[in-house]
Amino acid sequence: MSRRKTERLLNLVVCLLATRRYLTAEQIRRAVPGYPGSDEAFKRMFERDKEELRELGVPLEVGSDQQGGTGEEIGYRIPPQAYELPDIHLTPDEAAVLGLAARVWQRASMADAASGALLKLRAAGVDTDAADATTALGIEPRVDTGEPAFPALWEAVRDGRPVAFDYQGVGRTSVSRRHLEPWGVVSRRGRWYVVGHDRDRGQTRVFRLSRVTGEVAADGPDGSVTVPEGVDVRRIAFDWGDPVTEPRPATVRLRAGAAQGPRRWARDVRPVGDGVWDEAVLTFRDADRFAPYLARFADDVVVLDPPDLREAVIQQLKATLATAGEDPGRVT
Repeated sequence: MSRRKTERLLNLVVCLLATRRYLTAEQIRRAVPGYPGSDEAFKRMFERDKEELRELGVPLEVGSDQQGGTGEEIGYRIPPQAYELPDIHLTPDEAAVLGLAARVWQRASMADAASGALLKLRAAGVDTDAADATTALGIEPRVDTGEPAFPALWEAVRDGRPVAFDYQGVGRTSVSRRHLEPWGVVSRRGRWYVVGHDRDRGQTRVFRLSRVTGEVAADGPDGSVTVPEGVDVRRIAFDWGDPVTEPRPATVRLRAGAAQGPRRWARDVRPVGDGVWDEAVLTFRDADRFAPYLARFADDVVVLDPPDLREAVIQQLKATLATAGEDPGRVT
């Protein structure tokens, strides 16, 4: 089944589940994206879609909202109680997989298209219940990742497409261009990773998405990446882990009388300048983990060195400002 047809059928199911009354063919035509403009072409496609839904076991109900249900205005709907599945008992692993699939679903264009169909129904004056529709579908489309590289890498895995991106390794102050045949994107301990064949090294490698900088670019045609038989992407990511790094010193400035948290374990604290700031040394291992902590103190902490920690703190502050709707360009 083509992606376009899949999206159209999904939108049709969402519309018919969300409506509180029968929808006529014309209302469906206006609300569901993907139907042709020609009357005859629409009728043929709609008839095929109805048959396909019935073959899939979707309880498509035909009726009328006219007096006694005998009016000429024939419509369609899917009764939620007939569509819902009985209680299903899942193992913890099965529930985890289903939850991840549901969260990723939001990243697909189907989620936006389905939402658009509901908006069109409401604009046409049709009462809908989006909450009931998503509940009946059995998923809650959420994804807990703010990594900019996530959508492009997930789509590359889905389409079997090689990619190229700039990557900043642990402890490095500059980025390097990497060329990857991606096999899967997985979450580990709250972080996202892409697993695949590194063309530059000729090895299986794991890259943390938070270290990918800039745009992820296509580096080959769709379908040219083949995942080796027997490869367990999740196991590779879990076994790989983050490289253990030695403690490093960070030189920071702490506003006098503030930033009590970092002060408790800082060393070599000494006043500088006109007494507004103190300079101190903090010890850390992972810039990505340490940066969010320092960013919590906002303008009471300024990182002077090393450059990768300073940049990580700046990016964290910019992300916070962007979320709050403020201009992140003023953070330097």
